[in-house]
Amino acid sequence: MKNILFILILLFSIQGFSQSKKIKILKADNTMVDSNYPGATISLGNVFVEHEGATLRCDKAYIYSEKDLIKAMGNVIINQGDTIIQYSKYVDYDAKKKLATSWGDVILKDELMVLKTDTLYFDREKQHLFYRSGGTIKDTTNLLKSRIGNYYLQTNKFQAFTKVDITNKDSKLISDHLDYYTSTGIAELFGPSTITNEENAIYTEKGHHNTKTNISHFLKKSKIFYGDRTISGDSLYYNKNIEFASATGNIKVLDTINETIIKGGYAEYFKLLDSVFITDKAVAISVMEKDSMYIHGDKLLVTGKTDERLIKAFNRVKIFKSDLQGKCDSIVTDEKSGITKMFTKPVLWAEGNQITGDTIHFLSNIKTEQLDSLKILNNALMVKKDTAGFSQLKGKNMYGKFKNNNIVSLDAIGNSETLFFLRDENDKLFGIDKKQSSDHILILFENDDVKSIDYYKAITGKTYPPSDFEELREEDKFLTGFIWREEERPLTKDDIFIKDEIDLDVPEKTINKKEKPKVKVPLIKEPLKEKIMTRQ
Repeated sequence: MKNILFILILLFSIQGFSQSKKIKILKADNTMVDSNYPGATISLGNVFVEHEGATLRCDKAYIYSEKDLIKAMGNVIINQGDTIIQYSKYVDYDAKKKLATSWGDVILKDELMVLKTDTLYFDREKQHLFYRSGGTIKDTTNLLKSRIGNYYLQTNKFQAFTKVDITNKDSKLISDHLDYYTSTGIAELFGPSTITNEENAIYTEKGHHNTKTNISHFLKKSKIFYGDRTISGDSLYYNKNIEFASATGNIKVLDTINETIIKGGYAEYFKLLDSVFITDKAVAISVMEKDSMYIHGDKLLVTGKTDERLIKAFNRVKIFKSDLQGKCDSIVTDEKSGITKMFTKPVLWAEGNQITGDTIHFLSNIKTEQLDSLKILNNALMVKKDTAGFSQLKGKNMYGKFKNNNIVSLDAIGNSETLFFLRDENDKLFGIDKKQSSDHILILFENDDVKSIDYYKAITGKTYPPSDFEELREEDKFLTGFIWREEERPLTKDDIFIKDEIDLDVPEKTINKKEKPKVKVPLIKEPLKEKIMTRQ
């Protein structure tokens, strides 16, 4: 008896459970059957049905109990719990598959967003909504449009494909593939994507963009466009709130107005300060039609507005241009005026000359892109190799002029001294001229050779025959402050990244007084005997 009772209870439980899976008609103004619709119950007026916690209201419904199907039409409203509500003109609902197909001005709302489309598919089993014919999602921050969309209710994740467009009051994002989380406002970008606002535009092919905090991280082929500047790198971080961007790996900062390219391994950009900071093999390239200039330093800083831009390099600075090379500890280039200032043990190599001083300034013509003038302040010294030694010009200060990138004059002012090797037309050495002037010495050049030397006031010194010069003490063959730095000279644009021994805290090399320098480069190929003049 107990077994029969248990079986009856079990059967009724199964029947009750089975019935709970069926579509239930809770209310309708009129219910009927029509032979034209076999197997269907037709409900009319204020239709209210339920299935597993979800309710459906409409004006008219065809309910197929055996197939667990319902075709609803006219002001269709679907409720899932207390959080999801959907409006449409038509709905087909398969209760077995828990799949609803809605069309005609579909609107779905939950606590976080409003979705609008023409045709919406809703998989209740997987809590997955999707459309294929275009739709929009609007939350508290953004309006998202796409051709294809998937919305996962459990994770608040919206996956959009094809002509994706996210717009808010601050920016607009366009992509062909992204994942958007309505709970956080975060968009994960896949494939070519652009973000634009009033201040800039961003391009990336992979990244993470928070539309609520305006903080982003981009990871593939990423660029930020700031009017006249473009910043690119393997990885970009951007905070729109403070207009700050940082980039890592293969950095390139392009200045289209001033025609400058800056490269490095790490960069920071502060828009409000008009500054870019670059480290890790940092190099600034002033783009010129025929011969660009490369400036490298451990750190580069570019500051100022477009028409007042300065390039500053610090620590182990090197310069390379085909006709000009240099080195110093720090440098400042004014792109508007074309003036470059070198500080702390600066040295320039130009026209075969080595030029040193406490500070060196050189001016480039920004229109012709050629050297214009040169200024060496305090302890100025110019040195050039000769097969017999080193020709030298010294003064407190020096001022030089260039024409067609060739030096045409050099004026040494204040306690000036010279040491020149004099040669005849056959390049034979006939004398070494060593003199001093209390005022200044002017040298004119022609075709890279000394054309004339003018001495002004209080001239002392003499011209030595080669044999007498050889008998001089080694220190008398060099002017005070002489040091030959040829080993530090960058011979190619790649050499600017080489750290010299002197930069690695190795003591500076000086001339070995017991060993005569071995040189092979001739200095003067025409006689100067008649060209050297003195003026009182």
